[in-house]
Amino acid sequence: MGVKSNNRNWGEEMDSITCLDQAKRGDEQAFFQLIAHHKHSLYRIAYAYLKNEQDGLEAIQEVTFRAYKNLKKLREPKYFSTWLTRILINYCNDELKRKKRFIQNDQHERFEAGKTENNDDRIAVEYAIQKLGPKLQEVVVLKYFHDLTIDQIAHQLNRPEGTIKTWLNKALRDLRKELGNGGELHV
Repeated sequence: MGVKSNNRNWGEEMDSITCLDQAKRGDEQAFFQLIAHHKHSLYRIAYAYLKNEQDGLEAIQEVTFRAYKNLKKLREPKYFSTWLTRILINYCNDELKRKKRFIQNDQHERFEAGKTENNDDRIAVEYAIQKLGPKLQEVVVLKYFHDLTIDQIAHQLNRPEGTIKTWLNKALRDLRKELGNGGELHV
């Protein structure tokens, strides 16, 4: 009688659909392989939203747990990456809402008091982005921090491309107003 071996060579890239199937059946190593494959992308998104390395790492940890807990609910394996990213974005938005009061007050006080030691364009842009509404922030982050196309963003957010283009144009128009000519911040 032949015994079926569960030993795999995890150094080789597994087909993600096969890996997802195995993870859904309770194979923790297969799930770990999937998360490991997406960790850099997840971190970039988390950092773009949360602006902090520690918060980004915590977000990935929480998203990994949520994905593992709800993996069986994923209907279409080909959308695993989209599903995982959606969980992350939802988590980041929840965290931003929770921390929004403190972040805005802290940044506003630093700008008002003139205590920003390095008042470069990046700080001004980050501040201006945080003043956008949640939908506009999300589109800007996905487009410019995660390098997604309009089509990819539309698919990610489950919205028509025209809506994404409208949101992106409005976000850019609002950012231009906020930053003014020459990138100066008008508070």
